[in-house]
Amino acid sequence: MSASRCDAWLAGRAPSRKAAIRLALLAVLAAVAWPATAAAPPDLSGFWMPLPGIPDPDPVLARKVAPGTVVIRDTGPAEFGAMEFGGFKLTPAALEKARTWDPRQEMTVANTCRIPSIVYALQGPFPIEIFQGRDLIVMRLEYFDMARVFFLEDRFMKEEEAPHTKTGYSRAHWEGDELVVVTTRLKEGTITNNGLDHSEQMRVTERYRLKDDGRTLMVAQEYEDPLVLENRGVRYIGWRKVEGDHVRAYDCDPTFAEEYASP
Repeated sequence: MSASRCDAWLAGRAPSRKAAIRLALLAVLAAVAWPATAAAPPDLSGFWMPLPGIPDPDPVLARKVAPGTVVIRDTGPAEFGAMEFGGFKLTPAALEKARTWDPRQEMTVANTCRIPSIVYALQGPFPIEIFQGRDLIVMRLEYFDMARVFFLEDRFMKEEEAPHTKTGYSRAHWEGDELVVVTTRLKEGTITNNGLDHSEQMRVTERYRLKDDGRTLMVAQEYEDPLVLENRGVRYIGWRKVEGDHVRAYDCDPTFAEEYASP
């Protein structure tokens, strides 16, 4: 159930009913919290604002990246121009498709609010918020009001059961103090917002770690797509922790595109 549908559904409940639902949700959260006696991993919970600029490769995470992987340096508001892909080598079919890309089509009422996949969305200049439990972790992206669920157990949903969506199916595990997330089952979406789109065979591997005494969160986000890419790429993305804030609604107004319409 989407956030908007959930809000609408709750709005129609009686006050006592809504209170019971909230108590039930709290009970679920308590059930998936780490027991006090267990050795808990680092807590990634909180509100995170993107770091300014394009982060340099994190030296700890870089050691885990597959050899030969190219670093894609377009994190944040920076974007590549036409036919510039930051080191990605495209398959012939993907290259031919990229040549037909028309940026004017992106700024139309029909396309301006089209939701990207997490391949492009996570690196954008928008904050995220993380809620961490024992068996699953929820990441909310302010960009397009997206929500990701990282399953640390497959008893909630197995990969073969998951539909293809813009957030995909994410299986996670801890390797020491690093959270490793592998995402598959992604719907097609842009990689670099200039005509390079990934297929449903895209596989994203992420490694998250805290640094600076928990004040900074870094991730190395690696990409593999045999239908589109002849090599692997990785983006490094960083955020700083901000106390007492939360992600806000992302109200995409498609009429914004009319400001760019040709006279």
